[in-house]
Amino acid sequence: MKEKSLDKKKLRNSFKYAINGIKIAITKEQNMNIHFVITVLVLICAVIFKLTLMEWMLCLVMIALVIATELINTSIETMCDLITKEKHEDIKIIKDTAAGAVLVFATSAAIIGLMIFIPKLLEVVK
Repeated sequence: MKEKSLDKKKLRNSFKYAINGIKIAITKEQNMNIHFVITVLVLICAVIFKLTLMEWMLCLVMIALVIATELINTSIETMCDLITKEKHEDIKIIKDTAAGAVLVFATSAAIIGLMIFIPKLLEVVK
């Protein structure tokens, strides 16, 4: 019986650590704050424009991908800074490519968002 309560504690701690990681990223990373503001705006617009189930799923997947890649990027940048504070070409490549991954997802999310919301906005304008 003791093992199961230990597993519950490990599970509870893993969620606590993950949530703490998100909080740290929000407080340390300006871009994460931007992603969260945009997320709130998208969710408000999704409710206002009464998105279909498929549109909701697309928006939620893209939001999750952008935030997840930003968290991974933050981890990579933090680890690189821990390894060395000196300028190093390989570290720059690592940081730049990780940031590039976020840019790819954020750009894709923006394009998909525009494809979903512009037609709905045009319906309102008519």
